[in-house]
Amino acid sequence: MKLILYVFAMAAFFVSFAQPRGGGMRADRIEAVKIAFMTKYINLSADEAQKFWPTYNAYDNEIKKARQANMQDELAFGEAVLNIKKRYKPEFKKILNDDVRVNNTFKAEGEFRIELQKELKKRIQEKSKGPQ
Repeated sequence: MKLILYVFAMAAFFVSFAQPRGGGMRADRIEAVKIAFMTKYINLSADEAQKFWPTYNAYDNEIKKARQANMQDELAFGEAVLNIKKRYKPEFKKILNDDVRVNNTFKAEGEFRIELQKELKKRIQEKSKGPQ
């Protein structure tokens, strides 16, 4: 079932870029795909997901605030992120019951960014080629 949900979400994500988009809709679609990607990457059960996502959202909000507070200082931002990760690691471990899965939580964010960048680059290249 998770695989079907993941495939559907990824398909919706890729199709969505072909559609005309409003400002907030694009971010909402990316966020939905991120959730599907991370759920699969971390291998969350339904019960775990119910506990995980509110905690992850609080963590993610803190990361965003740290970025806003340290826009001009990359080192300070990196330090703030490290401190936030250290603070949330025990929270994630309570939910995921495994250090490997907790580490995969942090790793999944980077992997998702890489996949998103690849897809956007591919779309830009396809668009620049134009109709053939």
